[in-house]
Amino acid sequence: MKYLKQFAIIIVITFMGEALNQIIPLPIPASIYGLIIMLIALSTKLLPLDKVKDVGKMLIQTMPIMFIPAGVGLITAWDKLSPIILPVVVITFISTIIVMIVSGKFTETIINKDR
Repeated sequence: MKYLKQFAIIIVITFMGEALNQIIPLPIPASIYGLIIMLIALSTKLLPLDKVKDVGKMLIQTMPIMFIPAGVGLITAWDKLSPIILPVVVITFISTIIVMIVSGKFTETIINKDR
């Protein structure tokens, strides 16, 4: 019964994200709204971590299974992807480096600001 309650809480927060997505006319996915609601609820202790911890762990453990269909889709579309694979890899690598640098500098700024 504990797992059903925890799962129900996560589902309710997910539906709240879906509702916000319908109300707010921004191009932000409903799942992001749900994650923000969950973050706020957990950060403010409005929702204690113990109320969703066990089901959250279970969902994280099963998450890799959710990537299998995407991987199969890439394999079936390989003939369309192969001509652009090198530019995609290069752009992904460069953008990852840029994000790491910007995130690091931002974090340094925040840490140094607090000192």
